[in-house]
Amino acid sequence: MGLDESRVTLGRDQFDAVIFDMDGVVTRTARLHAAAWKAFFDEYREKTGAEWRPFDPKEDYLSYVHGKPRYDGVRSFLESRNISLPDGNKTDEPGKETICGLGNRKNILFQKILEEKGVDIYEAGVQLVKRLQAAGFKTAMISASKNCASVLESAGIGDLFEIRVDGVTAEKLALGGKPAPDIFLEAARRLSTVPERAVVVEDALAGVAVGRKGEFGLVIGVKRSGSAEALRKRGAHVVVENLSSVVMKAAETPRIPSALEALDQIERETTGKTLAVFLDYDGTLTPIVESPDKAILADAMRETVKRLAKRLTVAVISGRDLEDVRDRVGIDDIFYAGSHGFDIAGPRGRLETFHGGEKYLPELDEAESFLNGKLRKVKGFLLERKHFSLAVHYRKVSQGQAGEVEEAVDDAVGRFSGLRKSSGKKVYELQPDIDWDKGKALFSVLDALNMKEPHVLPVYIGDDTTDEDAFRAIRDGGIGVAVMEEPRSTLARYFLKDPPAVQDFLEALCSMHDR
Repeated sequence: MGLDESRVTLGRDQFDAVIFDMDGVVTRTARLHAAAWKAFFDEYREKTGAEWRPFDPKEDYLSYVHGKPRYDGVRSFLESRNISLPDGNKTDEPGKETICGLGNRKNILFQKILEEKGVDIYEAGVQLVKRLQAAGFKTAMISASKNCASVLESAGIGDLFEIRVDGVTAEKLALGGKPAPDIFLEAARRLSTVPERAVVVEDALAGVAVGRKGEFGLVIGVKRSGSAEALRKRGAHVVVENLSSVVMKAAETPRIPSALEALDQIERETTGKTLAVFLDYDGTLTPIVESPDKAILADAMRETVKRLAKRLTVAVISGRDLEDVRDRVGIDDIFYAGSHGFDIAGPRGRLETFHGGEKYLPELDEAESFLNGKLRKVKGFLLERKHFSLAVHYRKVSQGQAGEVEEAVDDAVGRFSGLRKSSGKKVYELQPDIDWDKGKALFSVLDALNMKEPHVLPVYIGDDTTDEDAFRAIRDGGIGVAVMEEPRSTLARYFLKDPPAVQDFLEALCSMHDR
């Protein structure tokens, strides 16, 4: 690294996510911003009658304002002309002689230019995002601009990114702007990864410096103007002139065997062990359906689970409310963990609640009201309130409005700091932002049964991203089975194609452990 690269290869074995700056990387907004800054500073210069050197849309733009929050850009440029103004307040009238007042005026000019000229994209950047997503990478857009959403919509890519952290988010969460790495770190947090496992793609000198300061695993500098050497000196590990130079290692099909084809191996592994079988509900015991209320457990599957429960300890761990999943399964002699494990109930009415989530209930109530209001005009969205979480389903939402759903959910996360966002198959979920997941719920059930012993072997079967926490928890001392029609990256050791295959596997477990 440290040299211009004609080809940069990213692999899922190294990185989980890629974070893109907007201006100059994916959208061609730099010229619009430069024009707005030029018009604004010329206007201010003429208004004050000052004789300082006019704003240069190339040199001054790159040196003082590019990649910075708007007010910081105003302050930086004025300081270069030995002008000092009070900060003022963000509510200052546009044009008032304060940093905020002048910044607000610049924003009006930018919005006017945006409306008149629209936004072009860097096609190679957009295609890179799509290729990364197809290869299993998570992606996020960051921007210091409060106009980020309108710029992406104008460019026709409003729903391209899974996560967006922009100037609006930064203000709500009191995140520091460049040179602080706060926005980048928040994007990594929302992508459920750590900086060391994430890539930053930036064209601004301030941006690559922030990526390096945040200790991200790889900082790619995009040479749009200026020199590659300047990007390297500020922190870029590699520099490219075109994002088509960034390629992915060939996607590898998970090399894990089918649990049905590996029954002999599983039987050998479980011999002499006490098994505890944990089952997800939606997508595992029942197929994924358009609406959660239509996920009905088939009688044949219920009978299979009943037979298994007579031989082994069985628990169902679901994102559904405790009462909902217990009613749907309808088997008395098993354990249930609802709300991803916040509520746990056992046979004969034994009940345990993870009380750490109780104090977040008021925030969940407020978030529910906020999202209902925010999304009331979005056709097809479904807000499912659970005791300890909120599920926002968008399976029936048009592609054009899917971005609005995510924007509203991200807005809620920004407003209600006690909640965190997770995602699944066409659903976003808001949960208490505490250290609790399906893996910890699994061990909580084992604790309640006094089964955390070396001879106990947990088996977990699930289909969604939230089930990966359970796979991770038992990776070195259990058997994880992922339900997936198409190969994907997983921490499970085996796979099953669909719920009918799950039933066949459970029947096989019954046979192995016939009493």
